[in-house]
Amino acid sequence: MIYCLEDDSSIREMIIYTLQSYGMEAKGFDRPSAFWKAMENATPDLLLLDIMLPEEDGLSILARLRANHSTAQLPILMLTAKGSEYDKVVGLDSGADDYLAKPFGIMELLARIRALLRRTEKVSESKQQEYSVGALYLNAARHIVMDGNREVTLTNKEYNLLLLFLEHPGIVFTRDQLLNRIWGYSFDGESRTVDVHIRTLRTKLGSCGDLIETVRGIGYKFSEKPHSEFEN
Repeated sequence: MIYCLEDDSSIREMIIYTLQSYGMEAKGFDRPSAFWKAMENATPDLLLLDIMLPEEDGLSILARLRANHSTAQLPILMLTAKGSEYDKVVGLDSGADDYLAKPFGIMELLARIRALLRRTEKVSESKQQEYSVGALYLNAARHIVMDGNREVTLTNKEYNLLLLFLEHPGIVFTRDQLLNRIWGYSFDGESRTVDVHIRTLRTKLGSCGDLIETVRGIGYKFSEKPHSEFEN
């Protein structure tokens, strides 16, 4: 099920009609109050979220969803008339998985939705393994990340990035490779998106954040050992 929170009826109805035409279940909401009421009954597989809304703006809704453990990793694609780099960074920094500025092509929207859903499915089907590096612990079966005794709440993209790094310790990934592996497509070459997600992931991991190393001029890699083991 895909939810679309968009107050412009023409855009909302076009999106819902298109998704249903392609065999996807979808529901549209014109106001946050109607959306929150629906969330009490069922959580969708993906949310299309506008920023400029009556009652409550999209960034506030995004923050509330990310702060709730049950929806922290809900795939969220922002739909907004704001298209500047600053607005994109704000949306991504706030926890959005993807960003599409209006006006947009319906086929591009479908491609991005499918990419997000594919990434979610791959994570749910990932190896049932545990990863432990220093104080960092990830349980893929239970979808749990710990920094020592502290549970870490990550967005879907942040979790995917961390799992990819843990599955390939010591391997250097370019920004383009990460865009392709995590977002599922080229994402218009906006490598800034990767940097934003890496920065927030490091922050959320706290003392374990420095396990993700920047390889100058190339990209990022995950340390095979905690920092303390490098020190003599």
